[in-house]
Amino acid sequence: MSNSSEPDLSPEPGWEQITTPTPYDARRSYVSGEIDGQRLRVRYFRVGDTGMVVGKAWFGPGVEWPPGHAHGGSMAALMDEVMGGCAWMNGHPVLAARLTVNFRAVLPMGTVAWFQARITRRRGRKIFVSGEITSAGGAAIFADATGLFIEVKPEALGAHAEGARALFERVR
Repeated sequence: MSNSSEPDLSPEPGWEQITTPTPYDARRSYVSGEIDGQRLRVRYFRVGDTGMVVGKAWFGPGVEWPPGHAHGGSMAALMDEVMGGCAWMNGHPVLAARLTVNFRAVLPMGTVAWFQARITRRRGRKIFVSGEITSAGGAAIFADATGLFIEVKPEALGAHAEGARALFERVR
């Protein structure tokens, strides 16, 4: 846990930094849009060619509730972006159809939590992804999640189609 104003979001050995997986202007993302803000500070990494997305997220005072802890909605929002981003980074432009988050433990404010996501299976346009938010090193699980994401053509994102297409090409 870190209560400093500058949390350590640096990579662990074997983690390669990647760009924010948001398929539009990243500054507009509730989750990763304020790189130095007081809500969430998120850094994404990949681990070789495993297809997994891993990273670190700092939960700041802008997501507090109950007192002294991160709101569950901020944890669910992180899982949505991480899991959808995992699909995008593996060549599947998707939108979420279903997200199930299981809250396992309260997450204290100021914590730098670790997260991971991986594709578990694919059936046609359906991409199934799982993920979790843990303490550093994975000793405690704060939340785990499963999701169903539907593969779409980037053009389906309307005004954001060009940005989505550029992101899709950049992360493959």
